[in-house]
Amino acid sequence: MKTALQHSNPYFSPGPGWLVASTLAFLVIVFTVAWWRQLHTRNAGMIDPVWAASLGCVALMYALFASGDASTRWTIGLGGSIWAFRLGAHLWRRNAGKPEDARYRKLRETWGMKANSRMFWLFQLQVAVSMILSLEFAIPAYRLDRPAAPLLAAACTVWIVSVAGEALADRQLARFAAAPANRGEVCEVGLWRYSRHPNYFFECLHWLAYALLSPGIPFAWLTLIPPLLMAWLLTKVSGLPMLEQHLAATRPGYASYMRRTSALVPWPPRRD
Repeated sequence: MKTALQHSNPYFSPGPGWLVASTLAFLVIVFTVAWWRQLHTRNAGMIDPVWAASLGCVALMYALFASGDASTRWTIGLGGSIWAFRLGAHLWRRNAGKPEDARYRKLRETWGMKANSRMFWLFQLQVAVSMILSLEFAIPAYRLDRPAAPLLAAACTVWIVSVAGEALADRQLARFAAAPANRGEVCEVGLWRYSRHPNYFFECLHWLAYALLSPGIPFAWLTLIPPLLMAWLLTKVSGLPMLEQHLAATRPGYASYMRRTSALVPWPPRRD
């Protein structure tokens, strides 16, 4: 007799180990191809849109091939892919035809003759990060029952607020930067008046949406790791520290902006 786990997906449903291995292989191939491409363009900025889009593909893989409740799987698949492809398209438009991002340019200059090999491992590091983040899709995708209605409503609310908020922050910054009169100025319009990085705040919030689909199932606690990892990366590693160091050095008003504006969580500005 087939188990409930086997009944939950009428299509091809390999075991979790196969799906994790396939996800790993897919990400290794994607980021190796992206690294090979940057050897020719000399622009590592493509890693950002590739990272986002690849995670959207991973979300769809779990929606298609995991063996949990179908409605839960497709909530994850659609939520993860819409977030990913929106962000990936935005990052691609932002970087296309422009010089390499200052963060990657600085790394390339620092590494010198070893830049190509070290850039390869930087790209492969994204595989490790993405595998950890994919826990947010994998754990609830194997849930056999539907989440309780309050949890589902909370998850959908968090997803809508986070994705809409990140899109709004990106749009406000893009509009500000596109105006010639604002060249070299600090963006303090809309959400950027209340947070120096509202896009990062909503990015961290987004990863909590899937965790809300997981209570009551085995290994649900693992879904707390991706939001914490994303918050740590953005606030301590590659987000705020590197970006703000560059902005403080190139924009005269940024130091004052930092003193009066919350770093991440939107909050009324302080008096300078």
